[in-house]
Amino acid sequence: MSELPGVDPGQAVGHDPRAQQALDGAAVVLRPVVRWLLRRGVHYGALTQLLKQVFLAEARNELQRKGTKVTDSALSVLSGVHRKDVRALSNEALPTAPLVPTPASVLFTRWVTDTRFRDPVTHKVVTCLPRHGEAPSFESLARETSSDVHPRTLLEELQRLGVVTVEGEQVCLSTERFVSRPEDESAAQTLAVNAADHLAAAVHNLAVGQQGFKFLEQSVYANGLSEDSGLKLAAVARDLWAPAFDGMVAAATECVRADNAREDTPYRMRFGVYYYHEPVPPKGAPGKPDGSSKLV
Repeated sequence: MSELPGVDPGQAVGHDPRAQQALDGAAVVLRPVVRWLLRRGVHYGALTQLLKQVFLAEARNELQRKGTKVTDSALSVLSGVHRKDVRALSNEALPTAPLVPTPASVLFTRWVTDTRFRDPVTHKVVTCLPRHGEAPSFESLARETSSDVHPRTLLEELQRLGVVTVEGEQVCLSTERFVSRPEDESAAQTLAVNAADHLAAAVHNLAVGQQGFKFLEQSVYANGLSEDSGLKLAAVARDLWAPAFDGMVAAATECVRADNAREDTPYRMRFGVYYYHEPVPPKGAPGKPDGSSKLV
């Protein structure tokens, strides 16, 4: 059987305006990704090779979703990847990032959200726990959140991240938010899974009909702002996140406990909030919106 010719990228969109819209949108989405890659020393060639694997993986999923037999030819036609590359990459594993949080972040979240660690009068988080002993203590909390990692190891990791300090025989919180250090592998993994799930929600919403279930995916946009206003709104966003975080953790914990005895529990979820601001280039700068003031 003769080989199928490779697809000319310049003709991949054809005359379908929806395809061109998707490609234009992908260019916007990819800009911060490419910025990140360049700053990490990743060149164009490495990304194109990875994109072949991504296209093939998603093409396989799409064929299976439609009930179509998955063959090299079908994968090549749908993805535009040449058949010789389909065969060559068939056994290549696509990189993945862990979907579950680290033991350190699980412990931190339990500490700042579980009512057992709230002051009974003020309802504020108890910021210091005894290092050892029975509950409530850091040791007991560490053992209940992770059976695989020793409490001392968890404490050292939280100290390294600057999340807790040890003051005598007590372990004390030093921050209200758990954030990985930029140089840590977990920071890149967190970026990947958060951004991927955000995009997955948006892509799903574009694909379902008017009556189909749609995920929450909303934002507020404003420009014509000073730098001071941008920083002020960043603080507002953090303040708004705190009750949303507490409420969702409480609801998710209740659902996990309620579903614990069930066997039909294949679903996972992620709920997040982001905030971003930047100076807008002068009107007419390539790839950027105009600078007229607006709130949407």
